[in-house]
Amino acid sequence: MHLMKVALLLGAALAPLALAGAVQAQEQDARSAEPVRIEDVVVTGDIVFRNRTAEANPILSYDLEYFQRFEPVSVGEMLKRVPGVTFTSDVLEFDGVSMRGLPPGYTNVLINGRRAPGGEDDGAFFVDRIPAELVERIEIIRSPRADQPSDGVAGALNIVLKEGAQLEGGVVRGGVLVNEDGEARGAGSVAWAGGTDNTSLWVALNYQGRRNPKEKRSERYDDDPANGGALDNIELQDDTRDGEDLSANAEFTVRFDNGRLRFNGLAVDTDRDEDETSLTYVDNGSGVFDELDETEVQAERISQQTYALGMDGEFDVGPGELDFKAGWSGFREDSSSRTDVADPGDPLELDEYVELDITDDEYEFGAAYTLGEGAFRLKFGADYLIKERDAAEVEFDISGGMVDDPDPEPGAIYRIEETRLEPFVRGTFELSPALTLDVGLRYESMDREVTSDLGTAESDASELFPSAHLTWSPTSRDQFRASWARTQRRPDYSFLAPYFADEEPGDEDGLQGNPLLESEFATGFDLGYERRIGRRGVFGVNLFYREIENLIELVDTGLEVNEDGDPPAAGDDVYNLFEPRNIGDGTTWGVEVDFSAPLDFVGLPETGVFFNYTWLESEVVDPWTGVERQFRNQPSNVYNLGFIQNLPSWGASFGASLYGRDEGYESGLDELVEVEYDQDLEAFVEKRFGDRIVVRLSAINLLDKEKRETFWKYDGDSVEEILDNRANGDLDEFELESERSGVLYQLTVRATF
Repeated sequence: MHLMKVALLLGAALAPLALAGAVQAQEQDARSAEPVRIEDVVVTGDIVFRNRTAEANPILSYDLEYFQRFEPVSVGEMLKRVPGVTFTSDVLEFDGVSMRGLPPGYTNVLINGRRAPGGEDDGAFFVDRIPAELVERIEIIRSPRADQPSDGVAGALNIVLKEGAQLEGGVVRGGVLVNEDGEARGAGSVAWAGGTDNTSLWVALNYQGRRNPKEKRSERYDDDPANGGALDNIELQDDTRDGEDLSANAEFTVRFDNGRLRFNGLAVDTDRDEDETSLTYVDNGSGVFDELDETEVQAERISQQTYALGMDGEFDVGPGELDFKAGWSGFREDSSSRTDVADPGDPLELDEYVELDITDDEYEFGAAYTLGEGAFRLKFGADYLIKERDAAEVEFDISGGMVDDPDPEPGAIYRIEETRLEPFVRGTFELSPALTLDVGLRYESMDREVTSDLGTAESDASELFPSAHLTWSPTSRDQFRASWARTQRRPDYSFLAPYFADEEPGDEDGLQGNPLLESEFATGFDLGYERRIGRRGVFGVNLFYREIENLIELVDTGLEVNEDGDPPAAGDDVYNLFEPRNIGDGTTWGVEVDFSAPLDFVGLPETGVFFNYTWLESEVVDPWTGVERQFRNQPSNVYNLGFIQNLPSWGASFGASLYGRDEGYESGLDELVEVEYDQDLEAFVEKRFGDRIVVRLSAINLLDKEKRETFWKYDGDSVEEILDNRANGDLDEFELESERSGVLYQLTVRATF
């Protein structure tokens, strides 16, 4: 089975090379840079710091070497060390990236500058599925230019994959990850880059085993213990996530005397098992909670694939430069989840079985033409995107403890088709050698069709997205930036699907999807300063502000319906109809500080230090309570600090990094949740053997951090009753939940050839 997957992955990743083989190279472009030998970036005693970019808009760039010594498994683990990024995942899980404290759907994830479709309802892409080994660099786009997508209210994350034009040589890696309980999972990869005077090729294949055993404890009370609440039950959970990722990517570039043509491919296959056993205990009558009340076993089997095939080119044509691109990105998921329960003394019996199938395809085409050099440059072009999403989340009937016929909710099987045409124009003015102004306008025309068994709904929209970026460099070391841009966040897929669910959000309510929802829009400002410290160090500070309008909230329509969403007839159960609409506004702002430099100014050139800190604040009116609060689970601060110490005479290095954030709050209709995380300490030690072999031992979660959640839960038969109980502090249940996973060790050997 593994051999078949490897063959399929390589086939998908290498598909563009078949087309590239028909391209005849001419004279090498004199503008291309010499590739770097792989041993110079894999086996090195240099400390790599954050890059300072020359782009017109604010972009932070981090090469893989900035992260590599801590041996991140995935892009998610890499992002712990960049400013303003946090996660709301479980312990040792880094999937849905949250930039500037906003939920994952507010961040636009790109791979090589193109959107990465994912299976998440809010359109987010789980970054823990991209292996770190394939990455050349990570770019944090704080504010977009006109020639970049308008998605990403919080910002955009661009994952740039390795390519042969930048590297030369081969590298093989082998490793093992060991959990606290002694269970081990293997890892390995092989990659090669090379070419001729006018061609370059990169090919890589990667295998990564991963395992995360977690322990959870929940204590549930009939009221807040601070108000005299009594303990009702204790639940103990063993939750183990065990899986493997197979991935491959390839890139082929042909250089001509007037430009270049590039082909690339990526394929990632993830198989993951999530098994959770929950034992609930109650009072045995003597005040000791050791009497088993219920056993519940959940088993989720997840199969996901991500694909990306693309080509792009840049050529001198006439008085200017023509660039173009074409690509396809796809996401597939085929997963199942089953729940078995048992009372004390009884065997487990199937209680629930659900299957999830998602097929996501995006086709993108674009072209642009740039005129002028020096003091004025004009770029104009257009991007065209076709998106198709088929999704089905189906619950099955249970008969005699066995899975019976599928019983999907109305609208649970749906299709979304969307086309976007986005022309843009961008002008860059060098007002003086130290002052540059970049202004532009992007226009989006969108047509959307949502289809389910409940019918078809069509909608369209047209929006303008202006942007302006000013850069002032009074000295070679100092740089000031000011940016303004309009961005957007698109609606959740489930809100667009015209489904109807009875007893949602309350028992006497019904929830209807709304395919006519519009995007949320934000006007954003960024003001930043950077200073180069010595030859390699950098200090930066950035202030940002986002004013968001058109927030999507659930609204009571004032209508009454029956269990099918139709007008009620005599004898029908009656539900108050709710649906998502664009009604809210919110603002968020903060300060981002980052510093990375060698301590050569105090006589320690082989010591590098890293530090970033982000302070966050926001205001949004809760749609249920009407009370002003922060955005969902937004912390007030996020920070990371660390060091790397080189020992040149020993051919060795070591270092450590500490990551942390403060608490956040999640407010829903019937509950309020406080989420807290302990600090996360990671460290490494490495030994280099010559200039071709490096052995590295790393460890994460050295402080055995906990995730703690406090739940205030309210009950009622309707939204009105739930809100009344909430306003009066009438709790239905108070819960304390904690989760831990233990230390994870990793031993890795890399050898170049």
